[in-house]
Amino acid sequence: MGCCSGRCTLIFICTLQLVLALERQVFDFLGYQWAPILANFFHIIIVILGLFGTIQYRPRYIVVYTVWAALWVAWNIFIICFYLNVGGLSKDSDLLTFNISAHHSWWSEHGPGCVRREMPQASGVHTTESHSYITVMGCLMDYQYIEVMHSGTQILVALLGFVYACYVVSAITEEEDSFDFIGGFDPFPLYHVNEKPSHLLLKPMYPST
Repeated sequence: MGCCSGRCTLIFICTLQLVLALERQVFDFLGYQWAPILANFFHIIIVILGLFGTIQYRPRYIVVYTVWAALWVAWNIFIICFYLNVGGLSKDSDLLTFNISAHHSWWSEHGPGCVRREMPQASGVHTTESHSYITVMGCLMDYQYIEVMHSGTQILVALLGFVYACYVVSAITEEEDSFDFIGGFDPFPLYHVNEKPSHLLLKPMYPST
């Protein structure tokens, strides 16, 4: 009963992680955040693997999911530090876009209550970086805190998945060990056939007259 309850909970957690990862992937695509896009892609694959392992009683797949859950927590801690400018990181850098472009989080211009206003381009200046002439006003919350909330939610769910994954792996392993013990307790199972050489006494037969 405990293993079934743990499996059901882990299945729910994996499903919730998929929904949250897809939601995050959409906004990272809109903001051209290539590093988070790749991380989300691998996260979705591993979560699907863990979900499959939970449904099909494959503890090795669940172990892979458990290891990834720890790495996912570390990645989201890095994202939090990045947006809060901790440890020499800066949210204004192009680190998450691999220095390919100067795009930032989609929430920086489309957050709750934000109003975008395009500033007229200065005369004599010719550039394709039109986003440099966009001002954002009236935001109810700074975009970095929205990203921190997303990462915090990911950390919380990943920690729950890590705990339940360890529990499910332990429960499945114990069940397998108990089955092995029951099967290996009797040295002569029911289907064993005691093969002994049969000694037949052959007697000559003579026709009666």
